Amino acid sequence: MKNLMLKIAALLFVLSLSGCGYNTFQSLDEEAKASWSEVLNQYQRRADLVPNLVNVVKGYASHEEKVLTEVADARARVGSIQASPELVNDPEAFAKFQAAQGQLTSALSRLLVVSENYPNLKADQGFRDLQAQLEGTENRITVARNRYIETIKNYNIAVRSFPQNLTAMMFGYKTKPSFTVENEKAISVAPTVSFEDKK
Repeated sequence: MKNLMLKIAALLFVLSLSGCGYNTFQSLDEEAKASWSEVLNQYQRRADLVPNLVNVVKGYASHEEKVLTEVADARARVGSIQASPELVNDPEAFAKFQAAQGQLTSALSRLLVVSENYPNLKADQGFRDLQAQLEGTENRITVARNRYIETIKNYNIAVRSFPQNLTAMMFGYKTKPSFTVENEKAISVAPTVSFEDKK
């Protein structure tokens, strides 16, 4: 009789877990990890392109050493951050990762602006191929980040919604940070447009 009662209690416990959102959290957590892995995959693809791009530019624009050094330093900072699945559970580490990726994006933008000053570089097939790959990768990063943002939104809603929030507290599920805009204040200010002639 005691074994039967234990089995019934265990069955009720399992059924209550599925009804209280435990399985939902398992599913959303795995989805978040998969989305994060795809973001990392695309960032790694970009990081792998950087040395080749720098070397091609260096061949044509060796005196642009400052820009080339900034790109190399930004890539090194990105590479120094241990990008593990646990990173998304640590808001401070996540912010550092996001800042490092932002610095690399900015440095690459400056590098591409510099390339505009060198017609021979722009005509180089290797440079054009790398530039096209980089542009494609930036698009993939945007798509992967958007998927991750959506996944984290769904996860965070589940963590904060009643009665699932009780399950989240019981099993230690907490909200996860999402990607944010680097400088939210700057984008909230409308740009100044002037049609006056500049002399």
